[in-house]
Amino acid sequence: MKLLKLLMVGAGLLYAAAGMAADVKMKTYILAEKKAGDVASITAATKEKLTKAGFEVVGSYSPYDTATILIVTNPELKANAKNSEMGAYGAAQRVTITKAGSDVQVAFTNPTYMANIYRMKGDLKSVTEKLKSTLGNQGEYGPEEGLTAEALRKYHYKFLMPYFDEPLELADYGNQQVALTKVEEIMASNNKGGVKKVYRIDMDGKDETVIGVSMSGPGNLDCSGDKYIMSKIDFKAVKSTGHLPYEVVISKGKVYALPAEFRIALSFPDLSMMGSNSFASIMCAPSAINEALALAVGGEYTE
Repeated sequence: MKLLKLLMVGAGLLYAAAGMAADVKMKTYILAEKKAGDVASITAATKEKLTKAGFEVVGSYSPYDTATILIVTNPELKANAKNSEMGAYGAAQRVTITKAGSDVQVAFTNPTYMANIYRMKGDLKSVTEKLKSTLGNQGEYGPEEGLTAEALRKYHYKFLMPYFDEPLELADYGNQQVALTKVEEIMASNNKGGVKKVYRIDMDGKDETVIGVSMSGPGNLDCSGDKYIMSKIDFKAVKSTGHLPYEVVISKGKVYALPAEFRIALSFPDLSMMGSNSFASIMCAPSAINEALALAVGGEYTE
């Protein structure tokens, strides 16, 4: 009887622990540290820390003078991406160095949050812990309230808004290598739609590649511009610079991107629908981003 009671108590504790873990709420970003200094020197020091910790810096991007974004990956990130459906979206994390007021903020996207919102096989908790131990950890931030893993895996912003598994299909080349060659050529030579390549990660052994892009928003596509969008919605004291850069994924010869109604919302899930610094302030962004990306990969834009 005593043994049975002990087993029942143990099972109850395990069940409770599992329930608590399931209820843990996550936020989009993790603040590593705030410090005095300049963006350039802190970026160099951050890059050195990441490299020593086994991360590969595959690209960097400065959307404006006060910010630099380092795009990083490692074997665990790439393996999880390879083993997940459309996992290339989660093949990299973004480390940001942003001047805000008198301080420079060093932060990074939360790998566990991203693994869940991209419905990946693994939760990347070990990558989260590695980035914390490498860069620092002053807590998660972004939305006022976090989201559980369950909520993230079925996330969409509002009723009738797209889910992760409802991407934009920008172009279809029928062949992976042809698609990669065409997209690289267009982005390198024409800069169509104000879109330029920032980084590329190929999924070894899988016909899937992610290309991160910057968007400058020229002409009638000004509403697609990174600087324009962030000036409207990145208004909090701790900056969400890690929203950038946007991605396209080339999988089995087709070129995809996440619709802005999902891709922007995953970075700013508590952004209000109306009012100042809201989605209404960038109402023109979804169609402008769609058109800019379609032009950049040789596709045709249809509303």
